[in-house]
Amino acid sequence: MRMPIPAFAAPALAAAALLASATNAAAVDATYDTEKGRIRVQTIVDGLSHPWGMAFLPDGRMLVTERDGNLRLIGNGRVSEPLAGVPEVDVGGQGGLLDVAVDPSFVQSRMVYLSYSEEGRSGNSTAVARGRLSEDGTRLTGVEVIFSQKPKLDSSMHFGSRLVFDRQGHLFITLGERSHARFRDQAQQLDSHLGKLIRIWPDGSVPEDNPFAGRRDALPEIWSYGHRNIQGAALDPDTGVLWINEHGPRGGDEINIPEAGKNYGWPVVSHGVNYDGSPVGTGKREAPGMVGPIHQWTPSIGVSGMAFYTANAIPGWRGDIFVGGLAIPKLVRLERDGERITGSEDLLEDLALRIRQVTQGPDGALYLLTDESDGEILRIGPAS
Repeated sequence: MRMPIPAFAAPALAAAALLASATNAAAVDATYDTEKGRIRVQTIVDGLSHPWGMAFLPDGRMLVTERDGNLRLIGNGRVSEPLAGVPEVDVGGQGGLLDVAVDPSFVQSRMVYLSYSEEGRSGNSTAVARGRLSEDGTRLTGVEVIFSQKPKLDSSMHFGSRLVFDRQGHLFITLGERSHARFRDQAQQLDSHLGKLIRIWPDGSVPEDNPFAGRRDALPEIWSYGHRNIQGAALDPDTGVLWINEHGPRGGDEINIPEAGKNYGWPVVSHGVNYDGSPVGTGKREAPGMVGPIHQWTPSIGVSGMAFYTANAIPGWRGDIFVGGLAIPKLVRLERDGERITGSEDLLEDLALRIRQVTQGPDGALYLLTDESDGEILRIGPAS
């Protein structure tokens, strides 16, 4: 089944409308009244195994990762077989094939970037590899690892991970602190990648203006530290600055705007408590030298995915931020004034679907991935 071309889509974006359902009947096709207008939510693809990341190609087709290690190309009326050439992935727990990003110069380079859990002799960690998408869209070639989180540990939790290019061409990589109390304190240590936000060039080299470049006591890829498990990231369309969201423990999911060299507190301070109810670190929410969140959720919603809405398809949403919820399945719309969150609306709660990723499509619609064994791609557009 082919999707109709939305009336608001420019002719050059018509390829985005070729996304097609994998089944004859949509699992979701519903309209909702929201605070800013009436919307329609449709399943355009189902049957995916815990889809994790998605990225649109210039021709409107979409690359989607499945946590069990598959990368698929979706569009032109079909869901592809798994692409060849994907790096070997250590699948287990929260680990697997994670995010996907397309190089800003994809038209010339055809370069695609993947984050995933990588096995090593002492455990596993998050890694990032890149390769060229073949002209026929069936494989990645020339695949090389450009980043590997140190140290590798025996854990199946808190890998991060989102991939975002900024306007200068840097690649940001979000990471987790691997959860366990015996090593999560490394989120505060600059000789470890655990609990860090990373900034590198696309070939894996380190920008000279990174905050810890040139220091012998620090890993030069680090941009900011004191993070727990960052699973959402997006650029502010007004400023080009990166925003992130990260999981708290029991309470204290956060939105941060990470600045170079700054410490965001975990596991010394938190708005939440440990899962057994005991205090986190000092038991305080703030401390000197540590930056607090601009927004937090208690109880935790299990934040994942993040997108700024910049299109005109749903005019009332323009400028708002969208975040998925995993622990409390829903989509959250956030209103803001600059760097201040001023309002919030919960959406799609009745669907009870874990929202893993949120992306704005070239047709002006929002696209969601549901983290289920029969995962779906949902499209949100105007009801009209």
